[in-house]
Amino acid sequence: MELIPVEKMYRERKEALELTLLTNESGLKKRIPTSEIHRPGLALAGFVERFASQRTQVLGETEMTFLSGQDELGRRRAVENIFKFDLPCVVITKGIVPLPELLEVANRKGVPVFSTRLSTTDFINRLGVYLDGLFAPHTTQHGTLVDVYGVGLMYIGKSGVGKSECALDLVARGHRLVADDMVTIVKKAPQVLVGTGNELLRHHMEVRGIGIIDIEKLFGIRAIRMQKRIEVQVNLVHWDDKQEFERLGIENKYTTILGVEIPLVKLPVTPGKDISVISEVIAMNHMLKIYGRDSAREFSKRLSDEIYRKRAVGEFLESDLE
Repeated sequence: MELIPVEKMYRERKEALELTLLTNESGLKKRIPTSEIHRPGLALAGFVERFASQRTQVLGETEMTFLSGQDELGRRRAVENIFKFDLPCVVITKGIVPLPELLEVANRKGVPVFSTRLSTTDFINRLGVYLDGLFAPHTTQHGTLVDVYGVGLMYIGKSGVGKSECALDLVARGHRLVADDMVTIVKKAPQVLVGTGNELLRHHMEVRGIGIIDIEKLFGIRAIRMQKRIEVQVNLVHWDDKQEFERLGIENKYTTILGVEIPLVKLPVTPGKDISVISEVIAMNHMLKIYGRDSAREFSKRLSDEIYRKRAVGEFLESDLE
């Protein structure tokens, strides 16, 4: 797992977390190995057997009150109890003035100590969201992500199959582009994948024969989205008479990204075929399934019921001798 430099957290979230560095800047080279956050109350009291020293340590009003209530020897012993471990960083909340012993030992150990005016709960919530995003599993995939009727459709396929052209047509029809060419995918929750665009490319698109275009400037702010949950993957493939494609859609197909299964639609591309309209149908059909309506299965059931009904009527008439 990639370790996050403390300096990165400090530079990127200094204002949002209202952080003030209290120790030497050399401590910013330390690295944060996990998104989890810890309050070292028991460790300060002397119980360090299960001390989660690898986590970001937060000292709130409770911990600081405990330290202030100790004599000088007790304060130093409590501080030494936690700083004998390799801590990534320490944050003191509510703007509480830190003890001189704490800053002295932190500078000696090379551990950065910060102060924030935020309450302990507010700070932990904000920092947790930030760290969860940094440590979330992620990957980059070649494709195009579009928000169609609120459903995130990610198009993949060979170069030149028409992914960007399809996305451009969808944008012209009022839908929203998230990313073209390169999609950064982050696993935000056990079953949630969120796609974003490349920082450099953002909402630019390469259209063969035209070149690079800026979707936001051409179509306006309503034509783009910064991120979107990926809900269906659409594989665009060239038509092949020898290849079988889904006709009824009774058996749902899935693909796996970062351990998360999402529906897969394999869509053949032929000259004159309106992929944009089909994409809208894919999105609406997906929403119907979310609400418990599977058109293919319902049709298959009605067909089976009709066949059974006709067979039962036929058998009855055959045995009716009147």
